[in-house]
Amino acid sequence: MPDPSPAVLVTDFDGTLTRHDFYQLVIDELLPPGTPNFWSRYVAGKVTHFEALRLTFAAASPGEATLAALADRMGLEPALADEIVALRNHGWQVVVASAGCLWYIRRLLEAAGVSLEVHANPGRIEDGHLAMSLPIDSPFYSPETGIDKSAVVRQSLQSGHPVAFAGDGPPDLAPALLVPPDLRFARGYLAAELTRRNESFRPFDRWSEVSRALCDR
Repeated sequence: MPDPSPAVLVTDFDGTLTRHDFYQLVIDELLPPGTPNFWSRYVAGKVTHFEALRLTFAAASPGEATLAALADRMGLEPALADEIVALRNHGWQVVVASAGCLWYIRRLLEAAGVSLEVHANPGRIEDGHLAMSLPIDSPFYSPETGIDKSAVVRQSLQSGHPVAFAGDGPPDLAPALLVPPDLRFARGYLAAELTRRNESFRPFDRWSEVSRALCDR
């Protein structure tokens, strides 16, 4: 059933709902020596954000059990189920918009007993690695990131109800700027970039700070 809550919190997943990005854990712990730095190629504009992640995931083939254990160490917000209930009780629906992979997002949310609307890149374990693909059938499809987070935010804004955004990475800048400063939550790269642009935002360290701030409005 659709969530009847009128207000919407669109949230990133890696590094926002979790302490760590899955791709960074893969880089730090699983990539074989000599693997190219795909992220630097993305920063240089030589590959898309999606390709940088896809190639990184494809370069590590430790098997499903190791990948699943790595996902479990991303540090999902520990009281997420309670925070979601509190938000819903205060009129907020939560939508996950991620440039990461649905494979580990669904795994972690299900383990936490949380059911949310999620827009992310499909993926499966293939020959021991995470094979991520573009969500070409999604209404929010983007060839650059897989999921166009700005499109998710714009659709939510059409309701006329409050829309908040929380994120931490480069793909989060454009969607963050679509919402009012008092509903714009940022950490990491996003916080630094908004500061550089003299754009107001609400800093956070843990996702629970976002949910509690919205519940206190």
